[in-house]
Amino acid sequence: MANSFPSAGGGNRSGTYQRRNVDPFAAIRRNHRIKVPQVRVISPEGKQLGVIDTAKAVNLALEVGLDLVEVAPNATPPVCRIMDFGKYVYEEQKKHSHVKATASKIKEIEFSARIAPNDFNTKLRHAEEFLDHGNKVKLRLKFRGREMAHTEIGFDVMKKAVAELAGMGHPDADPKLIGRNIHVMLTPLPPNKRKAKFHADEEEADETVTPPAEA
Repeated sequence: MANSFPSAGGGNRSGTYQRRNVDPFAAIRRNHRIKVPQVRVISPEGKQLGVIDTAKAVNLALEVGLDLVEVAPNATPPVCRIMDFGKYVYEEQKKHSHVKATASKIKEIEFSARIAPNDFNTKLRHAEEFLDHGNKVKLRLKFRGREMAHTEIGFDVMKKAVAELAGMGHPDADPKLIGRNIHVMLTPLPPNKRKAKFHADEEEADETVTPPAEA
């Protein structure tokens, strides 16, 4: 009996086909891939051109060096727009990359309600470094046990942290209590307006160290 299962080579082809499906723009019909007899056409400027025979609409787009792209396939008839499809794909990918890059640039610094002064300053120094690299910084203070009975202590810590970091970033909103945590997001200031406080203090301390005398 012949084996009806795909061979190893078929498996590879299947894998390739699945990778092609990852492209979110592959399913968008354009130009001669649009098989319906008529479509409603929108000009590059957004003007309604009415219902036109599909072949005529495709030629209309190609004559001006653009594409006829199906933007509302479920409409009756489908709605198509004359546009530069390559440019559209590029702009959409650029937007997606920007959102992804922005999300990856959020750094988090965690505080406690009864944080020691040295630890507090160390965390602020790290926050300054993140802001100096253009990262958004999320300050989070977590309450433990009975500390929830005195949330004002935590708010004081967060307000002080925001004030100390004012030379490097500004808060997107006031500190907010969510569950057992206080959150506040800081956005870095423009590079020419940033003025580090804790990192600068550390560098000044290093410069004032007296070198050891020669033997």
